[in-house]
Amino acid sequence: MGAVEWVADENNYECPLSMETQKIAKEELREDKNTRDQALEQMRNWIKMNPRIQNCRLDARFLLRFLRCKKFNVPMAQEATERYLLLRQVYQQAFHTLDITEPNMEELLSLGYLFAAPGRDAKGRRVIIARPGVFDPHKYTNVDMCKIHAITYETLMEDEESQVRGYVHFTDGAGVSFPHLTLFTPKEAVRIVKNGERTVPMRHKEVYGINSHPSVKFALDFGMSLISEKIRNRVKIYTSLEDAINHKLDVTMLPKEYGGTIPMKEMIDLWRKELLAIKPTLLNNDKMNVCLELYSEKAREGAVSALKQGFGCSSVGSNDTTMCGISGSFRKLEVD
Repeated sequence: MGAVEWVADENNYECPLSMETQKIAKEELREDKNTRDQALEQMRNWIKMNPRIQNCRLDARFLLRFLRCKKFNVPMAQEATERYLLLRQVYQQAFHTLDITEPNMEELLSLGYLFAAPGRDAKGRRVIIARPGVFDPHKYTNVDMCKIHAITYETLMEDEESQVRGYVHFTDGAGVSFPHLTLFTPKEAVRIVKNGERTVPMRHKEVYGINSHPSVKFALDFGMSLISEKIRNRVKIYTSLEDAINHKLDVTMLPKEYGGTIPMKEMIDLWRKELLAIKPTLLNNDKMNVCLELYSEKAREGAVSALKQGFGCSSVGSNDTTMCGISGSFRKLEVD
């Protein structure tokens, strides 16, 4: 077998973090040059020796997103990396060809369904704004929803300052109604939330929600029950923007329509430029792949039980070679 041509090669790493961010990385994540160099070497050797990983990025920026999120606990970072590679391959419809110029993606972006505000807040974090109510569940599918989230988060995770500083989420629930809730079955919702928290290496620092309609309260409660207590404690839900402002929500990073200074359309246009600049990197990620038949059926389905067990391959049977759970997990929503 010839030498593997890796999606992105090992690179001589020059730390791009500001001095202030390096200090935060040291205090919060145990990161310094020595820890980083050793951990990167361990990650790269593990990828090269892992029979289940056929191709992967070896550049520091990619591997550090997992190491930083797991505070340089190398075995945990390795598991998160492998789980990420497996899930993005199993659910290719949602995680491959992350191209913002596709018509549905461009429409959802223009509507302001999901975008990041330009600049950073007072603590150096990017602010992600979500307006799920503008998503027409009769026009778009759950694949579209997953894909625009993947484009957004993948773009943000490429930035190393953000890997350390983390993210703030602001969601306006106006317009969300029952049809939105039927995009995913409860089982799918559980898998998405549980896998997302374990697999997507993002440090979620603060989460704010406004305009949550009483009719979807049960769904909100269900969602809250799925996330870890650590993140649950960072979530604050307000009845309205006015209520949030009365509770001292800082609106300076939000669009002008929500009390900030920059109009939403302008924010979206700036974000589109960021997405277009990173597009070649996101498309190149599609070359990463794992050997699916070396995973258990449960692991391939993203079952929560597989999350708890970790990645043992002892459970792989000889007849367990079909890809499971795909057609069922992403079905096009049929509407009368």
